[in-house]
Amino acid sequence: MLYSIVIPCYKSSHTIRQVVEETAAEMEKMGKVPYEFVLADDCSPDDGETVRELRALADDYDYVKIIELAKNGGQHNASLAAMNYAEGDFIISMDDDMQTHPSQLAKLFAKIDEGYDIVYAYYPERKYKSPIRSIGTWMNFTTVRILIGKPKDMKTSSFFIIRKYVRDYAVQYKSKYTHLQGLFLRTTSLDKIASVPVEHFDRAYGTSGYSFKKLVGLWSNIMGFSIVPLRFAQYMGMFLSVIGIIGAIVILIRKLVLPSVALGWSSIMIALCFFSGIIMFTLGLIGEYIGRLFQDATNNPQFVVRQVYTGEKARNNETHK
Repeated sequence: MLYSIVIPCYKSSHTIRQVVEETAAEMEKMGKVPYEFVLADDCSPDDGETVRELRALADDYDYVKIIELAKNGGQHNASLAAMNYAEGDFIISMDDDMQTHPSQLAKLFAKIDEGYDIVYAYYPERKYKSPIRSIGTWMNFTTVRILIGKPKDMKTSSFFIIRKYVRDYAVQYKSKYTHLQGLFLRTTSLDKIASVPVEHFDRAYGTSGYSFKKLVGLWSNIMGFSIVPLRFAQYMGMFLSVIGIIGAIVILIRKLVLPSVALGWSSIMIALCFFSGIIMFTLGLIGEYIGRLFQDATNNPQFVVRQVYTGEKARNNETHK
């Protein structure tokens, strides 16, 4: 049985060696062997520092495989790129900054050994120092629950273990707009998904690479797994239509009862602006869905692999087989 640890890497030259070495030590301690690491560099903008460190790791350890992406696609796309090259019976997803700490792996394995297909780690206390990141995380959790029906008691994160068949289904998804929670919830029944509390550690180095813009982009990817926003626009249109009819009846009655009452220009302009805004919002929402369909139809790539690097030791082992 093989265990694959997949890690999307972004400006992680100062931390990724510690993540790999401590995780490998923990896997040995638990007896979860053999294992492999599949590290996907998400086109880190650091003059090649991350790629050089990843290649050095691959040269030092034959169980490390490097996926170098040619353009930045975001954390979920980079994770899915790594999963495409993972060969394990269990896939473990971790971050590159030591916040998903190797010491917590035993808790996830204890749960998945009970027969679950997906086990998520969640953090009762988070170490986020950025209020923007905290707001973005809350917004993501809330909207995912509303849009795709995730149960309130199901807590998720980027730290999880899945079985091979879940990975096999997930990598069939080819749209650029990837959201792993949406993919996994399509795969298995809710009673086969578990969440376990773990400790959330401080980042070993630097700050989060998530800006508010990137958080919004990640959040918007969930639209590809739900038609709830379109239904909301439909219900909003129906509701406002009813309000408009009621308002028209009220104005007509007032005019009949009090013929001297003049219709106000201000109220007309307010109503015009309000309803115009609703119409533009709805059209924009529909346009977003159509635009994504267009990009998928034109095969806009989910990720582009520049090179797969396995290191000197791994190549020598293959040669001697």
